[in-house]
Amino acid sequence: MKLRQKILLLAVAPLAVAMLGIALAVRFQATQLAHHERALVEAAYLQSKETELRHYVELAQSAIAPMVRSGRTDAATRQAAMDALARLDYGPDGYFFLYDMQGRNLMHPRQPELVGQDLWTLRDPQGALTIQQLIAAAKAGGGSVRYLWKKPSSKQLAPKLGYVVAVPEWGWMLGTGIYLDDVEGTLRQLDARAETDIRETMAWIGAIAAVSILLVAASGLALNIREHREADAKLRQLAQRVVQSQEEERARLSRELHDGISQLLVSAKLVLEAAVNRLRLAPAEGAAVAPVLGMALNRLDTVFNEVRRVARNLRPALLDDLGIFAALQHLAREMQGGSQLEITVAQSGTPRELPDEQATALYRFAQEALTNVERHARARKVAVSLSFDPDATRLRVRDDGRGFDVARMQVDPQRGIGLRNLRERIAALGGSSALSPASAAPNWWQRSRLRSLQPVPPPFPQNLRSHDPDT
Repeated sequence: MKLRQKILLLAVAPLAVAMLGIALAVRFQATQLAHHERALVEAAYLQSKETELRHYVELAQSAIAPMVRSGRTDAATRQAAMDALARLDYGPDGYFFLYDMQGRNLMHPRQPELVGQDLWTLRDPQGALTIQQLIAAAKAGGGSVRYLWKKPSSKQLAPKLGYVVAVPEWGWMLGTGIYLDDVEGTLRQLDARAETDIRETMAWIGAIAAVSILLVAASGLALNIREHREADAKLRQLAQRVVQSQEEERARLSRELHDGISQLLVSAKLVLEAAVNRLRLAPAEGAAVAPVLGMALNRLDTVFNEVRRVARNLRPALLDDLGIFAALQHLAREMQGGSQLEITVAQSGTPRELPDEQATALYRFAQEALTNVERHARARKVAVSLSFDPDATRLRVRDDGRGFDVARMQVDPQRGIGLRNLRERIAALGGSSALSPASAAPNWWQRSRLRSLQPVPPPFPQNLRSHDPDT
């Protein structure tokens, strides 16, 4: 996975996790709120129904109160009271019922088949002793009981809220009830509405998360495209610089060969021709030809020295003969001879032989850095240090020059081509490079810093600091 993709993933993944956490938290809170709201509605509804039932029972008690207070307990009086209660109803499923305290049904207007039956052990589908619960509530002074009972209008079992009181004078339990299936329906509608609201909220959160992730991805894509364009521009500039450097090197070699070596060889040729002509015209005067031949030899020595100079510039022989440290010392002496720089070269650690490509890369690295310092840094002192660590070979070039804006140079495809050239060369060997910006520290060697790190064996990173924004 590429670095940009990792960065994009690191940006998107926390956002997705955060949105998922928010969605789960919102769903949990919304569900809890819906359950709390349902419980409140149910409690309020049952409270109102219980109050309504209590009023109905009080009305029924007032209807039979004269007969109960009369003191008569004969069957006719009780039957009259039952008939009066049977006529009191409030809708198809609103009626009053009577039981004695032993659980025998005395009056049931909607289910006359139950009259006379002993229902003391009657259990509903959930196993609850329905009649015993009702009688217990009546003996306790009256109260409400929830249970399951067949609904007259639908002939189906339905939840019911009953309210009962005792008629102690006759040993009766008087009660009525309201079926709660309509309440359950209302509560189910509330639950469905709450679930719909939760789903819509989750959908909104999902849409917001998707839009956010798309925006982050689009931003990353735009950044990726911009960086690709910048990288392409830098690559084109680098390729042009490589071609230009090759042509410049060829032109330089051509000039040196033509203006230096070629002229010296022509001069030596003319001197030798002059000596040959003298010998031809005056064979006996060999002594007079000796100075001419000496001059020719001097010219040939100069040619040889010039050839060595050109070869040394192409690749320092000291790299192959004495190693990188000696080559760096020689480079420093040459640079000092042609400039006002004070260059010191130091070595630490246990020296070891480096592969040719690594030694060459380190030498070119130092050569480019010193050239940049000489041309652009306006420095007086330069320190070159070569360290042979157990796991790497490090090369540092530090100076007291003015430095430059590293960040600005790195984003400009027209500048810093030389540094990028070195960086690519180092990266090809498995290394890396970095630039240390100049600082305002009092120590001169901290104002401008270039570092090179070369692991053992071949791969080597490199950190470098240069002063040429155009190289």
